[in-house]
Amino acid sequence: MKTRILPIAGLLTLAALLAAVSLPGPASSAAAESGGITVQGTASVVSVPDRAELSFGVESQGQTAKAALSANAAEMRRVIAAVKAAGGTELKTQSVSLSPRYNERNEVQAFVATNTVSATIKEIAKAGALIDAAVDAGANQVYGPSLSRGDQGELYRTALKAAVADARESAQALASASNLSLGRVTAIVEGGGAPQPMPFANADKAMEAGSTPIEPGTQQVNAVVSVTFSVS
Repeated sequence: MKTRILPIAGLLTLAALLAAVSLPGPASSAAAESGGITVQGTASVVSVPDRAELSFGVESQGQTAKAALSANAAEMRRVIAAVKAAGGTELKTQSVSLSPRYNERNEVQAFVATNTVSATIKEIAKAGALIDAAVDAGANQVYGPSLSRGDQGELYRTALKAAVADARESAQALASASNLSLGRVTAIVEGGGAPQPMPFANADKAMEAGSTPIEPGTQQVNAVVSVTFSVS
């Protein structure tokens, strides 16, 4: 019986070795599937802001909390009406506060009420006049402006397309230098791009005569992508 079992075991061992040699392992499969060129593409679009967001506040004082708040409400209503009349839109209350004011002996001297509202003006040329109207109506606090574009999303998408084109040019240069043929896009990852202010550039946005001057300057929208191309 032993002389018959040993040859069979030897054959089984030989067959297992041959199978291990003939079948590709995970490493060889990964090597066959690997390859390609991954590059980064960047692009930017320069634009002139066409809208501004500003905040206007009214601080009022009274001998009692009720008197301070009542006076503040009346003044803020006038400011809101003036802001709307001057072209302000998207009005939104940002904060309302009421607090005591103390003297040097830590005694309550008066009460102070504050109300702040934000507004957007969709014509930069009228931003100065909007500020003047709010102040004339009683606003004694002004913050801003925060400048932006109404078509921000469209500008960013334009920058994205240019960034992909930039990535393709870089990949083509690498492929040519390596004697390879550039193929299709196999993966793409979008980076971020927020508007960045640029040094002042004079724009054809005339301010209304006599109003507070607001210069829009320019903004730059950036886009970054990482693109992988197949090669052969």
